[in-house]
Amino acid sequence: VQLQASGGGLVQAGGSLRLSCVASGRTFVSYVMGWFRQAPGKEREFVASIRWSGGYADYGDFVKGRFAISRDNAKNTVYLQMNSLKPEDTAVYYCAADGSRSVDWREYDYWGQGTQVTVSS
Repeated sequence: VQLQASGGGLVQAGGSLRLSCVASGRTFVSYVMGWFRQAPGKEREFVASIRWSGGYADYGDFVKGRFAISRDNAKNTVYLQMNSLKPEDTAVYYCAADGSRSVDWREYDYWGQGTQVTVSS
């Protein structure tokens, strides 16, 4: 099982980035795909999740309409569109997969390697 995250980079405050997570190695149709982030010295934080088969999407409280999670089943890819980025969004962003709906990173079974997002002021 592999999750490959990409799309991070350096962006100015107010800018946008789109992260991608490609899943391979098994069938994820019944899984929940999540995005988490971790800033230096802070605990890993829930960003968003979506059921691979559709039906719902959840977001962390801080998102406030700025981010959108989506999926492309044909490409086995989950996206995180991030708009109106702020310096406090700076972190390593991870994608993960779990068999149940959860905002707790400890419950996720599979993890990608992370992609750095840096937002300058």
